[in-house]
Amino acid sequence: MWWWCSSSKGRSNLERFLLGVTPKPSSFSLPQQQGKEEIEYFRLADLWEYYDEMSAYGLGTQVNLNNGETVMQYHVPYLSAIQIHTNKHAVMSRNQNEVVESESSECWSDSESEKLLSRSMSNDSSKTWDAVSEDSVFDQDGTLLPRDRLGCLDFKFIERDPPYKRIPLTDKINELAEKYPGLMTLRSVDMSPASWMAIAWYPIYNIPTCKNEKDLTTGFLTYHTLSSSFQDNLVEGDTSNNNKDKEEEEECFEEEPIITKRIPLPPFGLSTYKMQGDLWKKTGFDQDRLLYLQSAAESWLKQLNVEHHDFNFFLNSSF
Repeated sequence: MWWWCSSSKGRSNLERFLLGVTPKPSSFSLPQQQGKEEIEYFRLADLWEYYDEMSAYGLGTQVNLNNGETVMQYHVPYLSAIQIHTNKHAVMSRNQNEVVESESSECWSDSESEKLLSRSMSNDSSKTWDAVSEDSVFDQDGTLLPRDRLGCLDFKFIERDPPYKRIPLTDKINELAEKYPGLMTLRSVDMSPASWMAIAWYPIYNIPTCKNEKDLTTGFLTYHTLSSSFQDNLVEGDTSNNNKDKEEEEECFEEEPIITKRIPLPPFGLSTYKMQGDLWKKTGFDQDRLLYLQSAAESWLKQLNVEHHDFNFFLNSSF
């Protein structure tokens, strides 16, 4: 990912935030088969553990202010959206045909993925999107994927409640798992490349208190893959490949010595709310990164024909 690390001279405010919101669940290996490479995976249950403490207290990241002072800015995470596509219905909801809906959210288990993956061609589509065939979509890195690799849509949830009505991320996952146990039992190898989640990060406070910096009220929306298909080059703690690129990548991810093997899931897409100044985009590299990540998120949602409420709200809100 070309945008991940700008230099070794010191991380920017945006880089520190992106590192902080990157979950690193424990890595496991499938039994190696003859003639095949080892496959690393993580368990969804371990992924949710990453959010336990910060769901209650928030995620603190260091922010260097324009006046030279430094504060710890805290954001609290909420589950904004999730889609799980599997090659097989490994874990179904209690009732395959059950549909759970409310005034504020969508949540259902459904195998008719073609309804959601069928795209409508419009006159204002991007050039990249116009070039996609009816039988393919792109993954997060721009690789063309045949539809038979997308699997079937087993589960989808899109949050529509305003932030003050939402419950902590871990509580929401436990609530949804009552309808779809796969949220606790599935592994990344069980899910197709079309599986993803979005986390909304809302600011709650900063230490020491700083009331005059408008950019400390910025909210973020991060997109993460849930499939093993995009994690081949992101497994930490693996010393089998010591090439320069791998070493540089691990240097960018590591905050402290690696004890166990973990799989980092950096955001492949991003959107922001109330970003009014240059606090999060002090360099041209940060500005390019923000544009790239927002474009990637928009393209991803468009390809899967997903109406993501938070993304539309962030995108259409005045800054």
